Amino acid sequence: MSNNNELIGIHHVTAMTNDAVRNYEFFTQVLGMRLVKKTVNQDDIYTYHTFFADDQGSPGTDMTFFDFPNNPKGSRGTNSISRAAFRVPNDAALEYYLNRFEEFGVKHDGIQELFGKKVLPFEEEDGQRYQLISDELNKGVKPGIPWKNGPVPEDKAIYGLGPIEITVSYYEDFKSVLKQVFGMKPIIEEDDVTILEVGEGGNGAQVILRKDDQNPEARQGYGEVHHVSFRLKDHEAIKAWEDKYNELRIGNSGNVDRFYFEALYARIGHILIEVSTDGPGFMGDEPYETLGESLALPPFLEAKRDYIESEIKAFDTSTKH
Repeated sequence: MSNNNELIGIHHVTAMTNDAVRNYEFFTQVLGMRLVKKTVNQDDIYTYHTFFADDQGSPGTDMTFFDFPNNPKGSRGTNSISRAAFRVPNDAALEYYLNRFEEFGVKHDGIQELFGKKVLPFEEEDGQRYQLISDELNKGVKPGIPWKNGPVPEDKAIYGLGPIEITVSYYEDFKSVLKQVFGMKPIIEEDDVTILEVGEGGNGAQVILRKDDQNPEARQGYGEVHHVSFRLKDHEAIKAWEDKYNELRIGNSGNVDRFYFEALYARIGHILIEVSTDGPGFMGDEPYETLGESLALPPFLEAKRDYIESEIKAFDTSTKH
């Protein structure tokens, strides 16, 4: 594939929550990430789809959530996306968040070292696992812009997604697919963990692949990650990936226009991997000042707005409250 069609970095991570309102409050008020889009799952309009990102909803910064009604609690285990991560500017920012987590009663494991970088693992109330990672020594894919009107000082705030952790029992097979199909390059290899990266590399473009052939399989549900997406430049790149999947006989969704970006899904073993275009982005249907404040619907759902609004429970995401 030409360089223009290669993966650039992580695009977004989508997880499942048991409470869209609590999750919104946690992400905006505790983590200090901006809600840049409040919409519905385009494949299941009874479900909110919320997007938390940097100040402008830049690609590579958004963590998104579904709140499927009556979704059971997921269970941890192997063959799953086991932890999402967020980038902060430096080690001092980790110290800031450590104090913040203490203040807000957030469950965390303290600041640790992971392959020469400082990290702060923590959990949301529903058991969803994350970690903050310090960009202190980081090079590679540029971060986004911290939320200017958020509760966390801009020089400390989360401004992008960090390495995505995937845990599988078929470690060598999965690793070879990441290398051969997705063009990922291993930069650290140990017996049961490999760090791979794409594009310019660094914290915004890495996968931490872990081996676990001891524990039972994870079960999807709230508190678990639904899928990870990697960045592609544009429409031409995603079409090239669709052709590539078809040539390799990898089952895929075909190119799906999500309005805010184009998407292509393929299940690799148990792991749902999406590739998405960097554009058009989140500013096309709402101005910067009021991103995420009202229910946004892509044009093909706009005709159903009254019905959708009558079916999903409204919640206030205006920044004035």
